[in-house]
Amino acid sequence: MGKPTGFTEWSRVPAHKREKQERLGDFREFTLPLAPDEAKRQAGRCMDCGVPFCHQGCPLGNLIPDFNEAVYRGRWREAYDILSRTNGFPEMTGRLCPAPCEAACVLAIDQDAVTIEQLEKEIAERAFAEGWVKPRPPARRTGFTVGVVGSGPAGLAAAAQLNAAGHSVTVYERDARAGGLLRLGIPDFKLEKSVVDRRLALMEAEGVVFRTGVDVGGAVSFRELRGRHDALLLAMGARRARELEVPGRELSGVVQAMEYLEHQNRLVAGQGEKQPHLDAAGKRVLILGGGDTGSDCLGTALRQGAKSVHQIELFPAPPHLRASDNPWPRWPLIFRTSSSQEEGGERAFALMTKHLSGTNGRLETLHAVKVEVQRSVGSGPRLVEVPGSETTLEVDLLVLAMGFTGPETPGLVEDLGVALSPRGTVQVDARFATSADGVYCAGDASRGASLIVWALSDGREAARSIDAYLSGGLSVLSTRGADSPF
Repeated sequence: MGKPTGFTEWSRVPAHKREKQERLGDFREFTLPLAPDEAKRQAGRCMDCGVPFCHQGCPLGNLIPDFNEAVYRGRWREAYDILSRTNGFPEMTGRLCPAPCEAACVLAIDQDAVTIEQLEKEIAERAFAEGWVKPRPPARRTGFTVGVVGSGPAGLAAAAQLNAAGHSVTVYERDARAGGLLRLGIPDFKLEKSVVDRRLALMEAEGVVFRTGVDVGGAVSFRELRGRHDALLLAMGARRARELEVPGRELSGVVQAMEYLEHQNRLVAGQGEKQPHLDAAGKRVLILGGGDTGSDCLGTALRQGAKSVHQIELFPAPPHLRASDNPWPRWPLIFRTSSSQEEGGERAFALMTKHLSGTNGRLETLHAVKVEVQRSVGSGPRLVEVPGSETTLEVDLLVLAMGFTGPETPGLVEDLGVALSPRGTVQVDARFATSADGVYCAGDASRGASLIVWALSDGREAARSIDAYLSGGLSVLSTRGADSPF
């Protein structure tokens, strides 16, 4: 906790952001640091709630009241030590996590929650600035080797843990640079890539080996990779995008969100050349999908200089307050406005795309119809079209941000005999083990598209299971949320 009466004395103060017009002129991060005195007050709002439900909300089991107490007392290094016990990447979660811990904060019952996510970022950045974050290579090596396929959050979390346990870890990444979704899927205005590079350099100094430009399942088979290592972790993410199956999908001007975001991220990094079909400058842009990916596409289109941007969601707008069947401490299913949505563009809800049209093979118009949710006894809710509600929207660039259906699995089943779930994700048991001996899977590849904090948690837990598999007994790695030097 912080100050016993802090939550009655101080209101929630989020971190300031750069002015909208300024941040729309570049791809730099827009969130500014908290002043140290303000960070102390925000940490001091953490109340003596008896049962810290924030633990329940955090998949990593972060010891939130403990590091809040340390920040409030001015013991920043202690705060970092506490936070890093359970979270090896607080500089990432402090920028990208939607903070389910804040939704579960007891203050959130009838007040504003503690600014837990921002405090994680402040603690992490203070630790790097003060030089407290140093390479910690293991004292000894076990002689076992582990291959990790994918260098996104789950793969990195597992690699860090397995390396700390003394195993020799090699991370394989298809792209020319490591980082996976963190590098190519997240815009720089949310996560500058220097933050990723800083962490990767630290992991390399600790002994983790990164092999980039390796297409596992393509140039290198999964079977070959399994033969190189004593254990294998699959952490490829869930990159298979959900398709828009309507007439006119083949028209030029329709792109998938990840292709669009990756292109811009490469440009920001000084790689490749601008592709006109992935540039929103001067165009009327429509984005199908209202989630985080759609919001990232919105912010990118605005920065590229789009003439107009509309973000369309299939379902009706959620309520502004919790519904009676969505009580605390569950995640609140309420209307939200992202930082990109604050910057501009228009939002539309309850619209279903029926078909696309254009001339000379070029997209010009999206044809949609309004829908509403219909509920009936004995069956779940379903969307029904509203008669006579047909509408059209002019569009030059249509970005499909409708979510992801699972991992790309060519060669995986044939090479390793790994079973897939009915959803097409990699099937695992409670220990993250697949149906193939010595092969494990973590993150979106098994869970389906989810949050960064779940990917990190899965990676850590999978590492613990792999360590136990290699040692033939108990793992030296900690359980979720436990006090550990790892």
